[in-house]
Amino acid sequence: DLPEVTSFGSDVAQAMAYGRKAVAEAVASRLAGFEDIPQPSSGEYCTALDLQLTLKVLLFWSLEDAGLTRADLVRLLGLHRPQIDRLFDPHHATRLDQYDAAFRGLGRLADVMVRVAA
Repeated sequence: DLPEVTSFGSDVAQAMAYGRKAVAEAVASRLAGFEDIPQPSSGEYCTALDLQLTLKVLLFWSLEDAGLTRADLVRLLGLHRPQIDRLFDPHHATRLDQYDAAFRGLGRLADVMVRVAA
């Protein structure tokens, strides 16, 4: 899904741990540049992003699905551009109420599901 990602390790568990970090860095880089982030495909080895980065990616996809831009989100939410940019900044710890407002502004609701880790 992310051709720029490679991983290594002395065993699968170590390669997966390094791979998780590599995937997170690749997604963060794409998010920072507002570049395409592909939907994950299924495969033998999969990893998950941390919750903060996951929410940012989901918001990115929601904005894209709505056919809107960050400028449109500025107008929808009545916020300043830097506030909107921080919603997508992979290094900014966005508050949950800000995500909630952004998703609602796009006509969406965000749910959280907890599952047993693989």
